[in-house]
Amino acid sequence: MIRLKLPDYKYQTEKVKERFSRLKRRSITMEVRNLTKKFQGIDGPVTALKNINLKVHKREFVCVIGPSGCGKSTLIRTLAGLEEATSGEILLDDKVVTKPGPERGMVYQEYTLFPWLTVKKNIMFGLLESGATRSNAESEARQWTSLVGLEKFENHYPSQLSGGMKQRVAIARALANQPKILLMDEPFGALDAQTRAKMQVYLMEIWKNIDITILFITHDLNEAVYLADRVVVLKANPGEIQEIIEVPVPQPRNPSQFITPEFLATKHHIETLIHPKGELKEVDNLNLVRMVNVKSDIGDVF
Repeated sequence: MIRLKLPDYKYQTEKVKERFSRLKRRSITMEVRNLTKKFQGIDGPVTALKNINLKVHKREFVCVIGPSGCGKSTLIRTLAGLEEATSGEILLDDKVVTKPGPERGMVYQEYTLFPWLTVKKNIMFGLLESGATRSNAESEARQWTSLVGLEKFENHYPSQLSGGMKQRVAIARALANQPKILLMDEPFGALDAQTRAKMQVYLMEIWKNIDITILFITHDLNEAVYLADRVVVLKANPGEIQEIIEVPVPQPRNPSQFITPEFLATKHHIETLIHPKGELKEVDNLNLVRMVNVKSDIGDVF
């Protein structure tokens, strides 16, 4: 494993090292072995993912981040069984998985609730499909609406909810079937900044209070460092693991840690991996033509 590269491992304190030592002693919930995914493009095969190897431990929170086009969503869709791997294998509790199953909950960026069902009935849906009686499904659904703070809205329809509330229902619906791992594909990407921050806090509280492992796709650096035990950084063309970072920010997390030295250093390190030096200089070399007169009575803009 490639660990966080900071000067003299400044933030890899003994307490942090002990936390990750304990994490590695936990059983492995999901293991990805030499996973490669290719698509047929216009000019031939395109490799979206190449030789992905990853172990996710029980009750671990792993974030995956990388530049646009690195295969983040392809990875999580393949782990969910919605895409078929070209080669390699995915194991859940040492059993090979190739198709969707209730042991892997999935939450998408888009709102995927059934608009004709209430909050309670959306959560009940998967339970009923799994064979639960209506009374048991209703009782379970009420517990989950309470856990995500929506007990007063259990009879509301999705159209009557805010974006953050819809995603809380989606999380509750995914967790109601008691999956072993929750796969989340940029679930807060469509939310405004304030709602996104609240949803991050909600998710951390849920994760702390139930037995669940989470693999979370994001493009937001702050979100990755705030939520994750480890951050998997992908590089593009093809999508490969560039580095796996053990986040040295102490647990439990809170928003005030966004300005701590270890948080900022970790964020900066990830940023240099995703946007290496010299990448942005290419913008200066674009052959752009000015379409407006940028001079004004207050002088040149640039």
